[in-house]
Amino acid sequence: MAKIVNWYKFNSKLKDKKILLFSAIDICRLFGVSKVAAGFLLRRYTAKGYLVQVKRGLYGFPDALPPEPYLANKIYEPSYVSLEFALSYHGVIPENVYEITSITTKATRRFEKLGKTFSYRHVKRIAFTGYTTEKQNGFSFLIADPEKAFVDANYFRLLGGLKPISRYHKEKINPVKALRYVALTGNKKLTAIIKRTLQ
Repeated sequence: MAKIVNWYKFNSKLKDKKILLFSAIDICRLFGVSKVAAGFLLRRYTAKGYLVQVKRGLYGFPDALPPEPYLANKIYEPSYVSLEFALSYHGVIPENVYEITSITTKATRRFEKLGKTFSYRHVKRIAFTGYTTEKQNGFSFLIADPEKAFVDANYFRLLGGLKPISRYHKEKINPVKALRYVALTGNKKLTAIIKRTLQ
C-alpha cells in the first residue's frame, strides 16, 4: 500500500496543505495508509535525502523548513528561545548569533540538527517565564522578551565564570522588569550584577 504514495503525491499534498513538519500519524491521516506503511514511507524518503528527521518521529522537507526559533521549540519541549539568540533577535546586542539558545525546565541538552546547533539550559520551574509568542512566515514560537533574555544570558554567564554582557543597547532593557526576573532566580550575586550593569 505504501508504494501507491509516490514522492510527487507525497510532496505535493503536504506542501499544498502547508504541512512542513509531520509525523507518521499525519501521513496515516492524509494518505489513508497504515502506521507501518507511513513509517516505511518516512524512512524511505529520509534515506533518499528527500526528507530530514527533525527529531525522533518528526520529519520535514530540507528545502522548506520552518523558522529556526519554531524548530527550537519543537526539538526539545517545553522550551522557549532565550539567551544570546533572543538578545540578537530583539536587537539588544549587535552580534549575529548562530547557535539557537533556549531555556527549558528539563535537563540541559545540546543537539546538532539540520546543520545547526540547538542548545537548551535548565532553569527551575518558577523561572520558566518571561516569554512571548512571536510569528515568522506563519509559524508561532515562544521567545524570551528582551529583559528575560538579558537575565537568562547573564545568569548562565555567571554560572560559567564569564563576565556580564557589556556590549548591548541599554535603552532596549527595562531595569524594573529585568530585576523582577532576577528575583525569581534567588541569586543575590546576579541581582548585584544586573543592578550594576543597568546603571
